[in-house]
Amino acid sequence: MFNEENFRELVVVLISTPLYMLFIGLEIFLSNKQNKGFYTVKDTISNVYLMLLNMGLDVLLRTFVFFILIFFYNYRLVEVENIYLYWILLFFFEDFMYYWLHRIDHVTRLFWAIHVTHHSSSHFNLTTGFRSSVFQPLYRFIYFIPIALCGFHPLDILLMYSATQIYGILVHTQMVNKMGILEYILVTPSHHRVHHASNTPFLDKNMGMILIIWDKLFGTFESEDACEEQIEYGLTSKQELNMPIEVVTHEWKQLGNDIKQTKGFLNKLKLLFAPPGWMANDNSKTSKALQKVYWNKRKTHE
Repeated sequence: MFNEENFRELVVVLISTPLYMLFIGLEIFLSNKQNKGFYTVKDTISNVYLMLLNMGLDVLLRTFVFFILIFFYNYRLVEVENIYLYWILLFFFEDFMYYWLHRIDHVTRLFWAIHVTHHSSSHFNLTTGFRSSVFQPLYRFIYFIPIALCGFHPLDILLMYSATQIYGILVHTQMVNKMGILEYILVTPSHHRVHHASNTPFLDKNMGMILIIWDKLFGTFESEDACEEQIEYGLTSKQELNMPIEVVTHEWKQLGNDIKQTKGFLNKLKLLFAPPGWMANDNSKTSKALQKVYWNKRKTHE
């Protein structure tokens, strides 16, 4: 049955699809003309494949997610009557909750095993935004529950998320340099290049979707100028993932191996919820540990 939710999603698709086609086509043209090598056929196909998997799961779960959010919306604590204030607050609230969703995906090994697919490409272009965390729809709605409890209708929540995703995809580009005063407010392509970099000082930085203010407030911001080295994209472990299924499952396999090799039930449990790189011994290689070593070396050479 064609309902309001279907109509809203159709509008978002009709707006976003021409934008994506236009900007991706332009980026491919400029990349080839300037011999940048931003695109490969194999990488682009993998990005689209992962997007389709994510979308398929998202569609399957949409009704379930909607009724969960409706349940909490029925117990809403407040209501915002002014329509303009309603949409402004929803934008900020949703962007704030996305920041925490994204941050927890990075600092918790269990969720990193899902999110790692988005970071697994050594290329960085607009189609990288399609390289989705396939299983994220299984739990993403949990971060929307506080929004529903604060009086925002589930249809509006899902619409706002879909709309802000458009911007979130368009910042995956190397074609746009610094954006002046907007660098202080928005997540720009410069900020998002930092987020996808595997250089040590850039690990787990710039988690926001649209607003960079959350990163600056909560200590996860880093400027593209902070590292003198050339940016390298992808994972810190430069492994070749040949099969599409490997892109989705490789971190799960590594997590399983690490659990087997870790002694003690509590250490095994902690491995699931500790940051990626954490080990039960003293050889942890979390992003914070690596960055501490990096900056100490920089200081000794200055």
